[in-house]
Amino acid sequence: MNVRVFASVALLCIIGCANSFAQVKKTKPAAPPSKKDAVQISEAIEADPNMVKITTDSGVIIVKLYDETPLHRDNIMKLVKTGFYDSLMFHRVIPAFMIQGGDPTSKQATPGSILGMGGSNMERIPAEFRPNLFHKKGALAAARDGNPQKASSACQFYLVEGKVYNDQELNMIEQQKGVKFTPEQREAYNTIGGTPFLDQDYTVFGEVVSGLDVISKIVNVPRDANNRPLGDVRMKMEMLK
Repeated sequence: MNVRVFASVALLCIIGCANSFAQVKKTKPAAPPSKKDAVQISEAIEADPNMVKITTDSGVIIVKLYDETPLHRDNIMKLVKTGFYDSLMFHRVIPAFMIQGGDPTSKQATPGSILGMGGSNMERIPAEFRPNLFHKKGALAAARDGNPQKASSACQFYLVEGKVYNDQELNMIEQQKGVKFTPEQREAYNTIGGTPFLDQDYTVFGEVVSGLDVISKIVNVPRDANNRPLGDVRMKMEMLK
């Protein structure tokens, strides 16, 4: 079965209609860190054993894995350390949504071939939903097939690009899904954005701490009808410590 990240068509339709009359909350951009702060941030990143470096031709992404999702954390750390992801592709990119990668069949894929089925022979990872871990911009989450337990693919993942949502749109998502967003979620979705309609359906197990601009580059590359980049976007992954 294809391992994908699905956005509800009905939900997107409702959100699209709301855009015509709802206003997005505006915020001032955060000031860039000082040189001293940047050094301290860099040192903190290098000292954290849960940091993963993803190298692509578009740049480097640093991801922090969450301790609150130990099954997903330990699984991807094991795969990274064995070189599983090296030369695999980000095979699915959708602007204002996400970039998806980790399909093992993408390493030898021919141009134009449909990807996303790889890894189905690997044991799924049980879902680890946490109310404080959500699909804000830069979230790392596990792709999955349509299994009723919402268990994750053992290898395919995605990084959230998303978009900004206003309160009216978030209210509609709450009604559609029967969920309640926390003030922290609303603040994030109102400002930096994300994909709130995926919360509690796909396990979020990390977040980007450096390289959000790289995601934005990759998500906007030319792509075919199946959202595969026309030029291969390959990755190399390694633990920083």
